Amino acid sequence: MSVVLFFLAAIAAIVVWWLAGQRLTSRPWLEIGHLHDRRGPARIPPAKIGLGVFLAVVGALFSLSVSAYFMRMASSDWGALPLPGLLWFNTGILAAGSITLQWARAEAGRQHDEAARTGLLAALASGLAFLVGQLFAWRALSGAGYFLAENPANSFFYLLTGMHGLHILGGLIVLGRVTAHAAQAPIDSRTRLSIELCAIYWHFMLIVWVVLFALFAGWASGVIDFCRQLLT
Repeated sequence: MSVVLFFLAAIAAIVVWWLAGQRLTSRPWLEIGHLHDRRGPARIPPAKIGLGVFLAVVGALFSLSVSAYFMRMASSDWGALPLPGLLWFNTGILAAGSITLQWARAEAGRQHDEAARTGLLAALASGLAFLVGQLFAWRALSGAGYFLAENPANSFFYLLTGMHGLHILGGLIVLGRVTAHAAQAPIDSRTRLSIELCAIYWHFMLIVWVVLFALFAGWASGVIDFCRQLLT
């Protein structure tokens, strides 16, 4: 239970920090100026609020799955699963996609359409490469005899990486539509918002993957034990 609270608190902190950056805490009644010429605080687009709620739900889903992972580790039939070296490369690819999407977001804000389109294509390619790399990691594990139903550790690995891969696939579908739209017309404010939402989603999925990677590598257990010692 403490593991669930730990990850939910981390997700809540990220969501609160993000919403605070969207001026949710502003108080327009304290703004000084004339009513007819004063511009109120920028309204948060509904799409951003919807994305924030969606990411909170996704974070809770992964938190519960990670909690089940920790609880299952205490069983006697749990066997260690070797970490495929390819996952290091896949992590770098996913991080590169997050960086290029952030760059595309910045270039779109500067109205550098061609640079933004290049960033979108690079992010799309990196996302596809990440999924292909994950499939190769699965193939390497199955080829070494680590099948889905062979051990609980194997099942959790395939389950968690599969869940993450499905979310990446969904993000790629949206990113592909945004990229296609940006290639056909000048990038307007609506397209810039779509690019920003894609970047936020990608950053979040990168954070989730880093947590999962640390979990599979065994680092997360040490962090949790350290946090428990601080709390006690």
